[in-house]
Amino acid sequence: MENISRQNVELTPFRNDFWKEFFDRHDRNKDGQIRIKDFIAGLKNEGHNVPPYILRGFEENFRMADENNDQIITYDEFMNMIKGKQGSRYKIILHKYIQHTVGTRRRYGGGDDMLDGPYEDEYSCSPPKLCMAVFSLLELASFLYDWIYYGGRITDVSLAQILVYDPKRRIEAWRYVSYMFVHMGSAHLLVNLLVQILLGVPLEMVHGNFRVLCIYIAGVLAGSLGTSISDPTVYLAGASGGVYALMTAHIASIIMNWTEMRFALYQLFIFGCLIVVDVGTALYGRYSGDDASSRIGYVAHFAGALTGLLFGINVLRNLRVKSWENKVWWVSLVTFVILMLSAIIFNIAYPSYFPTQNV
Repeated sequence: MENISRQNVELTPFRNDFWKEFFDRHDRNKDGQIRIKDFIAGLKNEGHNVPPYILRGFEENFRMADENNDQIITYDEFMNMIKGKQGSRYKIILHKYIQHTVGTRRRYGGGDDMLDGPYEDEYSCSPPKLCMAVFSLLELASFLYDWIYYGGRITDVSLAQILVYDPKRRIEAWRYVSYMFVHMGSAHLLVNLLVQILLGVPLEMVHGNFRVLCIYIAGVLAGSLGTSISDPTVYLAGASGGVYALMTAHIASIIMNWTEMRFALYQLFIFGCLIVVDVGTALYGRYSGDDASSRIGYVAHFAGALTGLLFGINVLRNLRVKSWENKVWWVSLVTFVILMLSAIIFNIAYPSYFPTQNV
């Protein structure tokens, strides 16, 4: 199979004569047809080590264009594919192939455009990704309100007193979620805001606002439920449960989109290190600190992380579903539902386990 020349890289958008030349180049028998099997085999054998996701992209597009399912693409079927709805996706795959065989191409604005995977192609800012930004602003506003009017102290009328998870006021059910708006100091707030923006917004750009919001809130709720059972006398403040859910949601996304993502192993390693370091810091502070701020429950971190991993597999988009991923999806769903329902039922059914309520 002939290599596509460097000159062809600049044909953006591709002209009709380019598509005719491309089709004729791969029409081995010169009979106006491309056999899908031969086309894919030719890509594999041309010596460029074409990535599997590019080969799958070509094959999937060709099979969708094969109107009579005879495993052969005619020129009319080929052009219908190019001009139809799937044309844009085919052009993306072709660009990836060209970039891989020729090298990086120059953008019109200058600079190299490095080869991405299908996952990176899904990044979008439309509609605007505002979920994490809105929650960050609400958390910041809550902190500033108490800081301005009460000097950051928790009083009977401060927002923190109303929102914090108080084990002696468990009957006020909103506290199981509202504690995320309370932070024990500016450093605590800053770290959470920074992490949830840096991790949450990229997730929103691929998976959408609603999916990320579900994971974030589920992580917050799991954090309070887990803490209430493991450490029933501990107060809880901060959005760490939600933040950790975002961290491990990234891991869930990497696992389910492993072959569609560039540098998946490196990303997995980085997120793993972040979690280990932060959990270690939280454990150290929980058991070595003397002040109340350092003795806030750490189980919220673990519960949020577990939620992000399990629920993330269920909620986040999987670009190409494989058979084993369906099994993982169901195992994750059943495990998540059992854990959450068990924690909720325990909180309701065994009031004697918890501190006496002051409400």
